[in-house]
Amino acid sequence: MRILYQLLVVLFVMLQAAAGQRYIPGRFNSCAARNGICIPGICRRPFYWAGRCSNGLTCCKRGWRRG
Repeated sequence: MRILYQLLVVLFVMLQAAAGQRYIPGRFNSCAARNGICIPGICRRPFYWAGRCSNGLTCCKRGWRRG
């Protein structure tokens, strides 16, 4: 009977840890967060360079740079 209580404690701790997670961790696409697209090569009009994508492609954003 004592092992049953120990199993319940372990199950309770596991459920508490799972309830604290807000989302399932995954790959974050920072280019999409900047409203850009990932393309191979250089950005052509009407796109401009906005950074690098996680897979090594170029992140391009539509529109013109300001400033």
